[in-house]
This record gives sequence, C-alpha cells and structure tokens, in this order.
Amino acid sequence: MHRRLFLRGTTLLAATAMAGLATARPQRPLIEVWKTASCGCCHDWIAHLQANGFAVTAHDVSDATKRDYRQRLGLADPFGSCHTALVSGYVLEGHVPAREIQRLLREKPRALGLAVPGMPVGAPGMDGAVYGGRKDPYDVLLVQRDGRYTTYQSY
Repeated sequence: MHRRLFLRGTTLLAATAMAGLATARPQRPLIEVWKTASCGCCHDWIAHLQANGFAVTAHDVSDATKRDYRQRLGLADPFGSCHTALVSGYVLEGHVPAREIQRLLREKPRALGLAVPGMPVGAPGMDGAVYGGRKDPYDVLLVQRDGRYTTYQSY
C-alpha cells in the first residue's frame, strides 16, 4: 500500500515538474549599461536591445565614471563611445547592433567583447528620425584582451 502511494506521489511530482518546464520562458540575456542620464542615443540603443529580446539594467553615471568602468573592464579608450555595457562576461562599447550581440553569445569567441567606436549615424540608437535616414558605414570590432581587434561585421 505504501509503495503504491509513493509511486503515485512520485508520478504526480514528475508531471508537475514537467508542466512547469513547459510553461517556463527562457531567460533573456541581461545587459548592464553605464551611460550618462542625458544621452538620448543611449536610451534609443537600450530600446533597440529590449526590442530584440534583451533585459537591460541601466546605470546613469558621470562621463568620468563611465570611462572608469570602460577601463576597469579592460577596454582601451580608442574603442570608446557614449556608453559601456557588459553581457555574459563580454564588454560592449557603443552602438553595437543586437544581431551582433546575439551572434557573440551564440559563438562565444575568446575575446574581451565588441565595440563600435565613436557614434556612427545609422547604427542602433543613432538611427532616429532626426538623422533623416542617413546611414554612414561602420564596423563592429571584435576586441581581444590584449587590445588587438578584427572586424566582426561591417555595416
């Protein structure tokens, strides 16, 4: 009798666990961003990330503090832009498209992260109506820990 109750209880627990797995959503990758409070293109880049399935935590900091975060994360100033971010141990600098971040997380290369130096018009966050549809060419760089880089994707 006890064995039958135990087996029935075990089956019920397994069915409940499987039902929970079927309804659980995959966790969205979290991107932590350091930016200044007044930067509109940073807000637009964050909206681009969220629209592409990322969860975002943003920290409003001073320009000097933002530069400190970039340096602490190991990214040299020549790669700098208006915001610095971190996702799954990778540094993101500037207006990196969500598509390349998704690729980075899929491929998991041995690298420090991705950078779009400067603020190229047409990159995510720099592509609003105020730019009149203008798109300048730019590269997404795959940056190594020693500062070397290669072009990860050209736009």
